[in-house]
Amino acid sequence: MDHDEDMHTSRPSDEELADRLRLTIGRLARRLRQQSLGNMTPSQRSVLASLDRSGPLRSGELAKVENISPPSLSGIVGRLEDRGLVTRRSDPSDARSTIVEATSEATAALERARQERTAFLVKAIERLDDPQRAALMDALPVLDRLVGGE
Repeated sequence: MDHDEDMHTSRPSDEELADRLRLTIGRLARRLRQQSLGNMTPSQRSVLASLDRSGPLRSGELAKVENISPPSLSGIVGRLEDRGLVTRRSDPSDARSTIVEATSEATAALERARQERTAFLVKAIERLDDPQRAALMDALPVLDRLVGGE
């Protein structure tokens, strides 16, 4: 009996379930990252996504959001700025601080990336049969609860 059959005939331990979930979600996350924003590091994508969600941020705030050191952030922002994806300006309320903002080019690139990831998932879902699609739909609230969404 292979591992998949064993998972269906006997109840897996919480540890086995967690391990399998981690591996599967990790593979899915890697595949989704590969679908978008070519020639950009995961750190650069993360910084742009944070700016897209939060709007302009002081460099120190952005470093905290990204959980990286200010010098590391400065290098990432510098490379993004060279590509025209972010701008930096002095903070009018504190001349020692810099405000980082995503450009319209970055916003457009992020939207294209979202569309590419969605299209990838649509193609994958189209290969599922109806019971598999229903199982996936039933799993979504459970996954939301795992991440604290419900």
